[in-house]
Amino acid sequence: MALSIDIQSEESICDAAQAIVQGAMNYYLGLKHGGTVGMFSAPYYWWQAGEVFGGWIDYHQFCKPDNDTFKEILFDAMLHQAGSKFDYMPSNQSMTEGNDDQGVWGLTLLQAAERNFTDSEDHSWLSMAQSIYNQMLSRWDTTTCHGGLRWQIFTWNSGYNYKNSISNGCFFHIAARLYRFTEDEMYLEQAEKIWDWMWGVGFMTDEKEFIIYDGADDQTNCTDLTVHKWSYIYGVFLGGCAYLYNATEDAIWKTRVEEILDASKYFYNDSVLSESTCAPWGKCNNDQRSFLALLARNLGLTATLVPELYDHITNEMLAPSAKGAAASCSGGSDGITCGQNWNIGRWDGLFGLGEQMNALETVMSMITTKHPPYTSNNGGSSKSVPDAGNHTSTSVNSKLIDVATKDRAGAAILTAIVLGLTLSGGVWMLF
Repeated sequence: MALSIDIQSEESICDAAQAIVQGAMNYYLGLKHGGTVGMFSAPYYWWQAGEVFGGWIDYHQFCKPDNDTFKEILFDAMLHQAGSKFDYMPSNQSMTEGNDDQGVWGLTLLQAAERNFTDSEDHSWLSMAQSIYNQMLSRWDTTTCHGGLRWQIFTWNSGYNYKNSISNGCFFHIAARLYRFTEDEMYLEQAEKIWDWMWGVGFMTDEKEFIIYDGADDQTNCTDLTVHKWSYIYGVFLGGCAYLYNATEDAIWKTRVEEILDASKYFYNDSVLSESTCAPWGKCNNDQRSFLALLARNLGLTATLVPELYDHITNEMLAPSAKGAAASCSGGSDGITCGQNWNIGRWDGLFGLGEQMNALETVMSMITTKHPPYTSNNGGSSKSVPDAGNHTSTSVNSKLIDVATKDRAGAAILTAIVLGLTLSGGVWMLF
């Protein structure tokens, strides 16, 4: 039986969200014997954990604010992956982490700060987001393509010579949110610099239609573009523009919001969200099957931050998808497994952490659009530390890491292959 959802009822929305979160917990390793806190079972990557927790913050805030057990699970998961220097360069990722991976965690840290999710005693969520910003700033590379972030942080990883839109989009988005939260002009200046670079290098174009390309190899000076379009790239740029319009009231940012919003129609199939570059042919990989979560979250944020677009986004771009997503979450032996095709009114037989993520963000948008994110001026309490992250040698592309860090990585990688997928009855009752 498909999940029933009344999008006008917060109780109904939260009931559906609870089932979806329970389905995602089937993949969580942090409560399993030998599992790593803050990680999900293979084949799901570290960046996807960060993506999940962004959605869980909103679920906790608006559906389960009094559930201290869930709050503790989420708090521990996020903090455990911060690493020994609280810079989101943890030892278990020391050989593989990319700028896009760290950037997605930055979005989640800002989600925590803007929702007043309880700070760690010594390290605020805002300060750790600022740490990520400062590390990304130090990696801005003018030796090729006149600037921009590389996809990979470490020189030995495949993709180090690739500069891509999602890494730079996360950087842009983080800068935009930090500017709105703190009103520090340096973040606005960097956001504008990244936006201008995206246009200058050709990753954004409106020659025939507005397009954001995936990226390009810097060994050809970023001239040979990878033309695939992905929803999460459009999402992070859309949300960043919405934050800047809300903070500056400069009409140019509203125009940019509207351009990306219109271009995002590519990611719809009969008014319902779809990862259109791969889903119609059943060709989405595990990464791509979670991309819609960031577009859905940023559509919700945009509806909130640009009130003139609230009705259009909420009623036309999100509501049909929320209904379709909920209806898909009826599969598996647990009856709460979500699918990928939200057009058919039932589960399509596909399953995974990405499907749970996409559904949760879309369903929760029926609530989150009514709640503007906090800033330091209207109730946000997370402490700002503008120079956070400037302490570490891991902030530059040469990526010097110490032997102890590399030694610790092995044990963490081994624990990541644990694949238990059955929740105990006690865990089920937590949510």
